[in-house]
Amino acid sequence: MTSMICTPVGRSPGDGAELAARLIPEEEMRPWSVDTVAALPSFASKMRECERICGVPYSEAPHEIQDALVLRRLGQMVNTVLLNPLWRERLTAAGVTGPPATYGEWERVPLSDKTVQRDMFMGARAGMVVPLGHGGFEVVASGGTSDGLPLEIVYSLRELHDTYRIAGAFMGTYQLRDHLAGGDPKWLFTNLADYQMWSSGTMVGGVLQQVPGVNYIGAGPVTGPVLEHMFSYPGPKAMMGISAGIAILGDLGAGLSRQARESFRVAMYGSGVLPERKRAELRAVYPNVAILSYFAATQAETIGLQLSDDSPWLSAVPGLHLVEIVDEAGRAVAEGEEGELVVTRLHAHEAPLLRLKLGDRMVRRPALDGPGLKTGRFEFAGRTGDVLHINDSQYSAALAYAAVRDDLRAATGVDLDAAAHELQFVNHREGKTITLLAAVDDADGLTRAVAGALGPAGVQGLFAGALPRSLSLFNDREATQAAVERTGYRFQLVFVHRASPEIERTAVGKVPLVRDRG
Repeated sequence: MTSMICTPVGRSPGDGAELAARLIPEEEMRPWSVDTVAALPSFASKMRECERICGVPYSEAPHEIQDALVLRRLGQMVNTVLLNPLWRERLTAAGVTGPPATYGEWERVPLSDKTVQRDMFMGARAGMVVPLGHGGFEVVASGGTSDGLPLEIVYSLRELHDTYRIAGAFMGTYQLRDHLAGGDPKWLFTNLADYQMWSSGTMVGGVLQQVPGVNYIGAGPVTGPVLEHMFSYPGPKAMMGISAGIAILGDLGAGLSRQARESFRVAMYGSGVLPERKRAELRAVYPNVAILSYFAATQAETIGLQLSDDSPWLSAVPGLHLVEIVDEAGRAVAEGEEGELVVTRLHAHEAPLLRLKLGDRMVRRPALDGPGLKTGRFEFAGRTGDVLHINDSQYSAALAYAAVRDDLRAATGVDLDAAAHELQFVNHREGKTITLLAAVDDADGLTRAVAGALGPAGVQGLFAGALPRSLSLFNDREATQAAVERTGYRFQLVFVHRASPEIERTAVGKVPLVRDRG
């Protein structure tokens, strides 16, 4: 009878709910004090017990089993945060006074943002269910690349280490195993932050150290000689870093031996998008490399992993977080629709943070089902702030770039994907001017080529024709080329030299797609 609960045959929701109730019994669902919360069995232990009963890894358990256990855990989290006065006030104001019976009810829990995170986990850290004085916590800081303001989050160390093991095992099994094959030593490097309080330095490193069968090196910023030394080690290699840190490997590796270059098997980038130009440069230097996205944030050390370079879709790590893609009302979007990325960390008894908006937009994709891995999937669509404001209309900058790129290529033969190292829109709102800056090797030559093909007014018409194809989901009004022209905006495409100071970079070297100038 027990094993039948986990078979794909007769997928009754009641079966999953029955198993979830056995795994998290009623006495654990309703902790009655702070001390009780600190003594709760970990969610990781529930996942392991689920594996034992079902006879398969948790990541391969049927969706209805995973969904039922996660819903049960969410209910336990709601009961837990209701012990905290600040959370109780927040949830009660939204009409949430107890655990959700369905995911639809869960969506009544109000969304959190970075302001909520600051109020809950900085200063007095009033959002913690178990106070900081209890001990056993780790404070992790954000690089502050979105708004420049400091941002911290607090984790229970015991639960943080659980998530490292879960995510590391998932990476080893479903993402890296086929690339790091053979009997030679296997290497996993990161060139992330060289100070460990920053989330990337400590949290992603914590995951990478738990990938089975690899040798881990937290290298920090890498120079040419350091890369040469690291790549002299025999065996296949993978490296993870922010997109700029991965992109530079093409230049740093130009002098490596053929054997060293061929040993580089996986390049994982962790900050949204790696330009096509940089991908081509990496493949030219490292012929065996697969280029994969590792999507993470301060509150979630592994949100989504790209499992194959044949598809940009990201896969969630089952049981690690609840990953939601929601509309403006906080409700789940349909498959194929774009929405806001919202994450709830499932391993967080002592310091939960419910339904955090991470500032990214995703497209919900069909879940992975069938034999083997079963998990949710989604595709990165840009930062929430990647919006071009033109008078009262809002245009998706990512879609605007794609439309301009396509039209420019058709009209002039110039391919921005192939030519540009970096791209950035600068919106001077008062002056009603939007400039697309493209950092390239031959700025003068490309400027002449575009001007010769389009003429002096050609770029204006190019933008005006492309923008109507990039209206954001927040604005469903019709737009035409004539309507864009009537806004009074002037549009420019400016080629600048590589590493030009005209392109604004954050303190950690990221290039925001959009910069507003008032």
